[in-house]
Amino acid sequence: MQEKQTLRAQLRQKRRDYVAALPESTRGLLFRRPPAAIHALIPEGSIIGLYSALPAEAPPEGYARWFFEAGHKLALPFFVNRGAAMQFRAFGDPHGESDLAVGPFGMLQPDRSAPLLEPDVLFMPLIGFDAQGGRLGQGGGHYDRWLADHPGKIALGLAWDCQLLESFPREIHDKPLSAVITPTRLYGPFQQD
Repeated sequence: MQEKQTLRAQLRQKRRDYVAALPESTRGLLFRRPPAAIHALIPEGSIIGLYSALPAEAPPEGYARWFFEAGHKLALPFFVNRGAAMQFRAFGDPHGESDLAVGPFGMLQPDRSAPLLEPDVLFMPLIGFDAQGGRLGQGGGHYDRWLADHPGKIALGLAWDCQLLESFPREIHDKPLSAVITPTRLYGPFQQD
């Protein structure tokens, strides 16, 4: 859909400009731990799915350390190749990322020898979002397909405030988020169908 492609390009540039304008000292203080309302949604012992952030994406590293220190198992997306379905594999070093390698999309991912895991809670990157839990992703559909194949999971977006949209085109396969967390606000939790 051309409209979404154009919107993604505009939002990527807006996100890059926003992050570039943030002082490094401020960036280091953001996304350190989940808000209390989000933590309350997450059952004890849940497996937490995170992502390896691309430049300018909301950074999940603070959350990874926080959940790891709270005793949760962590998982990151894993792709065998560019055409493969997204899987999640164990991530055991959120303080140094020594157990990660570059995957087929150029992002860090666990080694193929890491155990497969199925996250109960999924923190996801996004290009844009709306105040009702709609998520505009990269366009590959990996997260939407994974959520469709694993119903009942808690899907949470991490975003910069500049990524909020009044509306955007949504398709039938687009999976809504349970909540979106920005540095200044929590949108949701939303009721899921």
